[in-house]
Amino acid sequence: MDKKITLPFALALVTAALVGCSSNKLKVEEPKPNPLPKLAQAKTLVPVFSQGVTSTDKADPLRLQLDSDNGVNFIVNPKGEVAAYRGKQRLWQTRVSKRGLTSGVEAKEGVVLVGNAKGELFALDQATGQQKWRAQLSGALLSPSLIQEGRAITIANDGTVFAHDVATGQQVWAYKMPNVQFSLRGQPSPVLLDPRTVLVASANAYVYAIDIISGVPRFQRRVAVSEGRSDVQRLIDIDGDPVVAGQFLVTTSYQGQVTVIDLAAQQVVWSEDASSNKRAEVSNDKVFVAQTDGKLVAYNLTTGEKTWESDVLLHRELSNPVMLGSDLVVGDLDGYLHLINPDNGQLVGRSKTNGEVRTLRVVENQLYVSTRKGEFTVWQNR
Repeated sequence: MDKKITLPFALALVTAALVGCSSNKLKVEEPKPNPLPKLAQAKTLVPVFSQGVTSTDKADPLRLQLDSDNGVNFIVNPKGEVAAYRGKQRLWQTRVSKRGLTSGVEAKEGVVLVGNAKGELFALDQATGQQKWRAQLSGALLSPSLIQEGRAITIANDGTVFAHDVATGQQVWAYKMPNVQFSLRGQPSPVLLDPRTVLVASANAYVYAIDIISGVPRFQRRVAVSEGRSDVQRLIDIDGDPVVAGQFLVTTSYQGQVTVIDLAAQQVVWSEDASSNKRAEVSNDKVFVAQTDGKLVAYNLTTGEKTWESDVLLHRELSNPVMLGSDLVVGDLDGYLHLINPDNGQLVGRSKTNGEVRTLRVVENQLYVSTRKGEFTVWQNR
């Protein structure tokens, strides 16, 4: 049976291992976050929606992102509720599970999908919030599902990928990824490669392409390697979603590498050492990576050349980076949303939300933010 550990615990174990036998005589202190530099004439974002729910534990990697479909925002509450808003008007609110909810929302094809730590997947009617069906999966659900071609694709935290019929909830197929002895408690979301193929990433640093309709695997590819000595030092999970950018597949891994694969040739184009458990961002032939130590790095998509590197936000526990208009945006542990010039890595603006920023998404040129304190906000450029 595989063992799931949280990222803070893994970092503590790695630090202890590096200190060595004399660690019982030393007090290992966590690095202090870099202070924020003052910005002259800084850009700011405009908040257009805000809603608070129950907070989550700091050590928990939950990605309780909100989703939007047909102008309606769908929000999940860890206490077990889901709500729908059009603007500031609440359309409905439904109590889904007494056991709480642990996955973000996926809203598409008239259905809202959420899941919990007991492996229960719930499908709600988008218009009314009424439960359409429920399915029992084999492990905790920690990341949003994917709805495509009438299939609900969900990854359980034991590495099993499930496909259910969106209309009926009937299981169509299941694909079991290999187990590993140790892994981080977290799971990337399934990602579309094309309308008939879904990409899923695993704790063993492989990416699998699976036919959405049949569940038949099309290919698999190892995207990172580890050189650690202990089990913890060899943790090499892919917890950030893979990114498809034209003919390229971009992945990041914890204590591993950022890797770019040419999907047409099925070959690694380049790979550079970088530890990250966040999704990379790809824009204008650049790959932007937020590393676990808070360093931001930009690479050339096709060559792997490092175009810039910034440690201004070092140890600020950064979220995944995203492009919003012409700015790169990343969140931090204090709820700040940093606007960055993607050409040189310079800070150009800042806005503030409530709580440690967990996930960022851009939908129709608006920034969707979720925090550990349960604050869901939507922002746009001025």
